[in-house]
Amino acid sequence: MKQKKVFQVVFAALAVMLLVLPFVVSFNDVLTRAVKSFGWYRWIEERVVPLEVRLVGVMVKPLGIEFVAYSDGFTANDNFAQLSWNCIGWQSLLLFLVSLPFGFSAGKYRFFSKIEAFLIGLLGTFVINLLRIVFTVVLLVVSRPLFAVVFHDYLAAVVTVVWLVGFWYFSYAFVLEERESG
Repeated sequence: MKQKKVFQVVFAALAVMLLVLPFVVSFNDVLTRAVKSFGWYRWIEERVVPLEVRLVGVMVKPLGIEFVAYSDGFTANDNFAQLSWNCIGWQSLLLFLVSLPFGFSAGKYRFFSKIEAFLIGLLGTFVINLLRIVFTVVLLVVSRPLFAVVFHDYLAAVVTVVWLVGFWYFSYAFVLEERESG
């Protein structure tokens, strides 16, 4: 019964996210500028972003897309797109981390099964973000850039929520083990 509540919380988060999404997208640019003024994002831009750009390149080349990676973005079939610290999925990571207390409180689970679920969720969130960027690159190449922007700005949040629902279903069904009482 408590597990059902986790799904209700995730769906409620989706509803709230969809409700405030236009505001968040508009405010995201202002927030990005504010965070950039602190400078802590530089480590992510210098180390994580180039790695993710190269990983995306590896994933799109088999699709026949000509891909050139740069430290701050890429060119895909002669279409340049910037990839910054703000595009790599910190919002998805934050939603995943926020879902953990709700998900783990749905039962009395063994410590190591929680660790296992956490690691699966962390890796899955990383992979989902890579796939989200790959899909954005494909949209950029095969359609108008507007479609890539709309997906990047609006629909990517839905992808994250769908991932979280699937992750928690998988965790409850196959990963999390109840502690024996007594």
